[in-house]
Amino acid sequence: MLEARGIPADEGRLSAQARGEIKKDGKVLVIKRIHVSYQLRVSAEQRETAERVHGFHADHCPVARSVKDSIEISTELNLSD
Repeated sequence: MLEARGIPADEGRLSAQARGEIKKDGKVLVIKRIHVSYQLRVSAEQRETAERVHGFHADHCPVARSVKDSIEISTELNLSD
């Protein structure tokens, strides 16, 4: 979605770290929450577009759409030059 808007995401420009919260449901561990922190190197001129894309990207993510009814997902976008 970024590259479709002229924002390169290759060569280490985009990275992510995910953190999950697991709870025990009876004797089974169940993922309850996932938080993804994105780091994106982007020019000052592209920051507004990157933030806008971040606002709706989960709606187009197959993984997020697949688990959204059972796992709470949150994200944050950290931008740098």
